[in-house]
Amino acid sequence: MLDDSDDISDDIHPLFHGAPSSTEFKKLRKRIVRQVREAIETYGMIQRDAKWLVCLSGGKDSYTLLAVLHELKWRGLLPVELLACNLDQGQPGFPATVLPEFLTRMGVPHRIEYQDTYSIVVDKVPQGRTYCALCSRLRRGNLYRIAREEGCSAVVLGHHRDDILETFFMNLFHGGRLASMPPKLVNEDGDLMLFRPLAFVAEEDCDRFARAMNYPIIPCDLCGSQEGLQRVQVKKLLDDWESRSPGRRQVMFRALMNVRPSHLADPNLFDFLNLATGAAPEGPDDGLPPQLR
Repeated sequence: MLDDSDDISDDIHPLFHGAPSSTEFKKLRKRIVRQVREAIETYGMIQRDAKWLVCLSGGKDSYTLLAVLHELKWRGLLPVELLACNLDQGQPGFPATVLPEFLTRMGVPHRIEYQDTYSIVVDKVPQGRTYCALCSRLRRGNLYRIAREEGCSAVVLGHHRDDILETFFMNLFHGGRLASMPPKLVNEDGDLMLFRPLAFVAEEDCDRFARAMNYPIIPCDLCGSQEGLQRVQVKKLLDDWESRSPGRRQVMFRALMNVRPSHLADPNLFDFLNLATGAAPEGPDDGLPPQLR
């Protein structure tokens, strides 16, 4: 891991040129780099000489992902080939020249792909329903195709810690299941890995980082145009919890990494039928941590 002795100001990738020199920004940058390295190591994402398709939407999260991965590669800490990819989905008013010009100026290998999924989504989704599910499926299918064409072994997405938590609560409240977006996943066809190296990074840190670097952020006008989305509602709920109890999000994320199947109720996950006395217990029968008893 990076430690306090690491110099982050001299030998840098072009994506970090013009970085603020303030102590606050240096701490932010070091924290994000450390957390990305920790996620990559924790979930075993590196296969030497692999090639990653790094998905770049133009949002704050994907810019942060791109910069940190290239910083790690620049330092010899990420022995994989990186190919940035933007899927232009045909949204009206999308600034098509922004990302190609930015990536060329930064010296980042990239591929820009145009596929008008916007028209399909608007046509197929009934009025009043959210676009996100169909839009995501179409986007993911195209990204998998591009990854195969480019000889990539992994598709790398910019979902951060807060995205993962929001998805967990959406599944809990609306889907009737305990599930989220895992940091590492094999696609349905079994030929590609899907990685989320920002899994330990807070959304607020991505926002502060990308804006401090003055990256040309492009908003999503498709889902961003809809009111009352379930994800927006969950986000507001988490924001309220965080304001009342700072650090709540981090505690909840740690819970996703500390699951006790015997203290839930899924008979497919734990063998309750054959549970008998004399077996070593996993913990107290109330299922609560000591500080809450």
